[in-house]
Amino acid sequence: MKNALLFTFVLAFFSQFSKAQMDDKFYQPSKILKPIEFKNVENISLPVESDTITAIVLKPETKSIKKTILFFHGAGGNVTTYQFMVKPLVEVGYQVVMVDLRGYGKSTGTPTHLNVAADAQKFFDAMLVRPDIKNTKVYIYGASLGTQVATKISKDNQNKISGLIIDGGMSSFTDIAAHFAPQYKDVIEKMLISPYSVKEDVKALKGLPKLFIYGSEDKTVPFEQGKTNFANAAEPKQFLEYKGDHLLGVKVIKDDIVKAISNL
Repeated sequence: MKNALLFTFVLAFFSQFSKAQMDDKFYQPSKILKPIEFKNVENISLPVESDTITAIVLKPETKSIKKTILFFHGAGGNVTTYQFMVKPLVEVGYQVVMVDLRGYGKSTGTPTHLNVAADAQKFFDAMLVRPDIKNTKVYIYGASLGTQVATKISKDNQNKISGLIIDGGMSSFTDIAAHFAPQYKDVIEKMLISPYSVKEDVKALKGLPKLFIYGSEDKTVPFEQGKTNFANAAEPKQFLEYKGDHLLGVKVIKDDIVKAISNL
């Protein structure tokens, strides 16, 4: 079965020989919403072309907001799936905005690498003019697949933000595909186009504080890809390693992560 799936995957590459991106292989949006675990929540929406993207603003109980974090989640689920990752940040006084790009949660449409990037920029622009955000320090947080667009947005707007957090991010769309189909690595590297990637975009972030969080036992994204991203990044930068699986840093080294973000 596994070989058959891999063969189908490779055939799909040949069928899209010109500028293949295979967007549908990377995004697994869900419409199933879990209960919101926060008291102070604002639901917002933003029109993009003929679709709408939605987000939630999570405000701390304290009136003094330390920082604003724009959170881009991973390939599966929706904003409610990743609440556990931002809960410690809200508890210490950070304002967190979690966005569902096209197809995720209450957002409409179908995600692609290109519309995700365009929509993320439009979302970023809209957030920075909000009265409750524009006078705070803004940080971009990408989790798993969300690190790709988070790093691109950081590169394109680095004079408007105060730091970038990369949690469990692959080095590129191409690299992660090649990892899961190693026998077709040469074909994938020639044919699968990464329109943007952490390992390349992070090189342009000179002077911007960066935090990398990776599990040494990650079964989804190879730990080595995290090390590649870190090696490509210019100072200032910090690497937090924990013993555990994908995106579980907040459960294993929560205090270290909160402290590192507070120091960005």
